[in-house]
Amino acid sequence: MRILEVIRKSSKEQLRSFWILVLTVVMAPFFVGVYYLINESTLPSYDILILNQDKGVLLNNIMINHGDNLLMMSESELIKGIEIPLKIIPVHDQLSAVNLMKKKKADALFIIPEGFSDSLNRGLSENRPIPPEVELKGDMSDFNYMISAIWGSEILRIYIENISGFPSPFTIKETNLSNTSGFSDFDLYMPGLLVLSVIMLMFSASIAFVTEIENGTILRYRLSGLSTLEFIGGVTVIQIVIGIIAVLITLETAILLGFQSNGSLGLALIVICLTALSIVAFSVILGALTKSSNEILVIGNFPLFLFMFFTGAAFPMEGKAIISIGGYGLNFQGLMSPTHGVTALKKVMLMDSGINDVIPEILSLLILTLIYFAIGIWLFNKRHMKFRGI
Repeated sequence: MRILEVIRKSSKEQLRSFWILVLTVVMAPFFVGVYYLINESTLPSYDILILNQDKGVLLNNIMINHGDNLLMMSESELIKGIEIPLKIIPVHDQLSAVNLMKKKKADALFIIPEGFSDSLNRGLSENRPIPPEVELKGDMSDFNYMISAIWGSEILRIYIENISGFPSPFTIKETNLSNTSGFSDFDLYMPGLLVLSVIMLMFSASIAFVTEIENGTILRYRLSGLSTLEFIGGVTVIQIVIGIIAVLITLETAILLGFQSNGSLGLALIVICLTALSIVAFSVILGALTKSSNEILVIGNFPLFLFMFFTGAAFPMEGKAIISIGGYGLNFQGLMSPTHGVTALKKVMLMDSGINDVIPEILSLLILTLIYFAIGIWLFNKRHMKFRGI
């Protein structure tokens, strides 16, 4: 039957389009595994810092410090009924607390004022509410901060109502970690979208490498004595320039639409350049594994989807640290360099952080870039320029 001949021929043609077949079959199972790993690494955890500045009050020759009592109760009985991973951490100075939040080791800081006990005591003696003003600090762009702020306020409310019996027994003075008035949703997305404009270099750079193979130019390079490192270095320079242009156009578009950066543009560009360099380095690996632009367009979808959707570039995403090195938490997403670029840009552009605050991210970008380049150059040299050393 002729239909059998068609089936036989179609099967052979499909096997010739090997990478398209692989993409079709394994894409969904691949993302099932990815989502599982991310879900395992993003279990929620909320860390609330409490700085007790309460001086206490002398009552019947007994010193009472309601700030200390609040800490003891919040760490024990008040949170027994809360079925979320909430942790109360006492701190002794505001500077160290702010540093912990900038490093994402804590989510919110409650500062108990000096007259906390005095307000409660006078309220009881005068039989009227005298609400103490409690300061709350944190990164208002962080979802964990919002949850921590709600639960921290609830703990305060429960404690003070138990002591005074008055409803609405305190006021909150909320201060953003970056000393700004807050961010719109549009502002929060911009650091990730700037990195996204760099991620798109994955196709541009990979195709730039593979085109030389398709056109046979790579053979002339080999005969001329050009090394793998020289070839990759030359292409990398052009791709970095393209990446910077893409970022500047993206940033200018965002500014025209109302985005305002609070931090150093120079530091942001350094982070952008390092992120772009890491993407080009990863593109060398793709170029080494393929021999045509069509293969790039198929195989490149796997890392492109990962880098776009699981690094915080296309939409905000943060994972719980699996391990910690030098106090800097690493997770599954941390294996992808754009994750660190997004985190660093958020610190610089939204929280006005300085170079010292983004050193962990910069080091992570450098290390991953070196690893990507080492793997890519070795593969490229072996597959396409194996008669020449680096």
